[in-house]
Amino acid sequence: MNIDHRIKFRHLLCFLEVARQRSFAKAADLVAVSQPAISKTIGELEELLGARLFERSKAGVSLTPAGDTFLRYAGPCVQALRDGVNTLRDHDPQGGLLRVGALSTVESLLLPEAVLRLQREHAVTVSVVTGSSAHLLAQLKVGELDLVVGRMTDSPEIHGLAFEHLYSEAMTLVVRPDHPLLQGDLGDLRRLADYPLVLPLAGTTIRKYADSFFVQWGIPLTAQRLETLSPALSRRYVASSEAIWVAPRDAVRLDIRAGELVELALGIQEPGGSVGICTNVALPLPLAGQWFCTVLREVAEEYANGDT
Repeated sequence: MNIDHRIKFRHLLCFLEVARQRSFAKAADLVAVSQPAISKTIGELEELLGARLFERSKAGVSLTPAGDTFLRYAGPCVQALRDGVNTLRDHDPQGGLLRVGALSTVESLLLPEAVLRLQREHAVTVSVVTGSSAHLLAQLKVGELDLVVGRMTDSPEIHGLAFEHLYSEAMTLVVRPDHPLLQGDLGDLRRLADYPLVLPLAGTTIRKYADSFFVQWGIPLTAQRLETLSPALSRRYVASSEAIWVAPRDAVRLDIRAGELVELALGIQEPGGSVGICTNVALPLPLAGQWFCTVLREVAEEYANGDT
């Protein structure tokens, strides 16, 4: 079936902004039109498609199943057109920009090494966006990112996207080198409750593993805790306190090697989930993205073999 010529670029832009903002008012501000105008535009698009795209409630605006399906195609379509225009304007037919979403689990080690190797072979500008899996996967769905790297298989936003497993990474508990818990045998794990904690944000994959660990061993979660996805903030907080950092091994591997952090000898191995690459099947991966995926696989294989 041919595309309905009555569907205009403005219909797609308004639809994408409402989907991103979950608000007609906020979307109207960003596309510089009035709220009645954007509501009319969405109404026209819904009529042309023969489907309701949004549900409106007191809690805000949410996508219907039809809207979610349309988002998977409209976002990449608009972004591909933007990329094509920018490529010609920049006189760069190879497309020298790679847009990567990175979860905190890969910020410290995997991503820097992969970017270094990529840029030794290719003249590519790598733009990295960090944040929660929900935020990054939402950007990937609308074509604002080329790929996302990290641990995200438990996120509901991964539906409709492709995930490639790279390696499994364990969770670990680390402290500063002169921490009281390092004096002698740890013994009763319930002693962990006597110290502040640094934990990933609630709802993240590794936080679920952390919560499960504390429940399994009967360790109450202290109220004195820092919840963050920032490795830099976590590192500084732990170095300046008696806090215990529940961290993905990637985030602290170099610190442990340098003697700046020490793993607690718990006598148990805690799981941490699957680290991998997420891509949007509705949008062809650019050449720079294909190169980058190859490098990521190489580095991940070295991790698995203990070479890095």
